[in-house]
Amino acid sequence: MRLLITDPTAVVADHDDVVSLRAEDETGGFGILAGHADFLTVLTVSVVGWRHADGREAYCAVRRGILSVQGGQRIAIATREAERGDDLDALEASVLVRFKAHAEAERTGRVAATRLHAETVRRIIEALRPDRQAGFGA
Repeated sequence: MRLLITDPTAVVADHDDVVSLRAEDETGGFGILAGHADFLTVLTVSVVGWRHADGREAYCAVRRGILSVQGGQRIAIATREAERGDDLDALEASVLVRFKAHAEAERTGRVAATRLHAETVRRIIEALRPDRQAGFGA
């Protein structure tokens, strides 16, 4: 099978000799072998692992992403950020911690922006209420 992993700035992995792949989405871990049905899923912050035809294993930490299988022979992963590594333990220990921290910071920022938006809407509605006295200073 062919495996292509890309992030916004680079092709992280491009291999034609992949015999199996393991990845993780919101439902848990799953595997892909040659002949797999067409498939599309959203990956979590996780480590994707694959085995080459000669038995070598390789890994890539991904910060979320989209995985697609086409024709049972092509696997493509598009992710926000990816880091290759040969040592699974090192990837899990350092990279995943960093990726999860980035994801948490993004979530916190989205929550703060949502709260600010809601407060702005409340203030606008309050200022435009028909029963309110004339003028903004009232």
